[in-house]
Amino acid sequence: MDAADRMIAAGEKILKLNIGNPAPFGFRTPDNILRAMSDNLVNAEGYSDSKGIAEAREAIIKYHTSKGIEGVGMNDIYTGNGVSELIVMVMQGLLNNGDEVLVPAPDYPLWTASVTLAGGSAVHYICDERSEWNPDIEDMRSKVTDKTKAIVLINPNNPTGAVYPKELLMQIADLAREHELIIFSDEIYDRLLMDGVEHTSIASLCPDLFCITFNGLSKSHMVAGYRCGWMVLSGDKSRVKGYIEGLNMLSSMRLCSNVQAQYIIKAALETSASADPLLKPGGRVYEQRECIWRAMNSIDGMSAVKPKAAFYIFPKIDAARFNITDDEKFVLDLLESKKILLVHGGGFHWEQPDHFRIVYLPDTAVLTEAADKMAAFLADYKQR
Repeated sequence: MDAADRMIAAGEKILKLNIGNPAPFGFRTPDNILRAMSDNLVNAEGYSDSKGIAEAREAIIKYHTSKGIEGVGMNDIYTGNGVSELIVMVMQGLLNNGDEVLVPAPDYPLWTASVTLAGGSAVHYICDERSEWNPDIEDMRSKVTDKTKAIVLINPNNPTGAVYPKELLMQIADLAREHELIIFSDEIYDRLLMDGVEHTSIASLCPDLFCITFNGLSKSHMVAGYRCGWMVLSGDKSRVKGYIEGLNMLSSMRLCSNVQAQYIIKAALETSASADPLLKPGGRVYEQRECIWRAMNSIDGMSAVKPKAAFYIFPKIDAARFNITDDEKFVLDLLESKKILLVHGGGFHWEQPDHFRIVYLPDTAVLTEAADKMAAFLADYKQR
């Protein structure tokens, strides 16, 4: 955000609660992952296969097979420079001008941007705060047209922290089956679960449907800068042969993903439970979630659904009480007054000016201080 950059350049200290980057808040990459990269620096010289090195793709197959996704082979795995690159790739390969893709609201904004960049239209279906931010299946159904090509799921969800129940995923699969839609499932937070919640990959529930599942290590293994992600093609490929040929071409055009980072995938997935202590009572991420959730619900005019995964919370503010008609102005006013940087709900394609996202990666003392400053700010705030 330009305003924050100007303030930082002027020497002001800003608390950045706007980006899910673990490193600035003291989260370190596990030693075995660092060793896996350093030990293979010589092996990583030169390009790899455009889809990735064999040992990485084998580890990815093993991981997703353990989640119940059947029939995945080496040619179904594509590594990427983070999931972001692959999201752009799948939309470029799929969409013609005017094609539509169902995307959640709120969403991770790259999904909408990638649809638009590829010439398509992102049609936003509502996730319902009153039902723990789960997708509204009837709203989703009402927005399918003859131009709809695919459904995007973000599960676990950014920015809400929701994790979708199996029964709802089966209904979404039925909808995709009825209208012959591709399912894109962004599951990068599937190893950052709390409260005993279990994550289900939708591809495991519908082996007859063509699905592309996205995952990576940036958040679960604290390697956000390594740019290490992948996608998995599964299900019935008989109707999408041309699309897969296009994906292969796009994959080859960028030669390959970061080879050094590919060498950490096997080591990371073999220790995929390394984040577990952080996510249990007494663990840092768990306690930070508890802290910010309680704090948001203790401020007059604010409320928040407790996240079940990841490290984001999407609080609701009483827009009428504070006369908020522009949620971006609200976060800018907070930034100017209290030096706290958030992302407004509109940044996630939420239409009403009554939400914002907090990244709860700082320790509880910092989060408590931030919440106190927000409460003080709101005590006499009226948007003008």
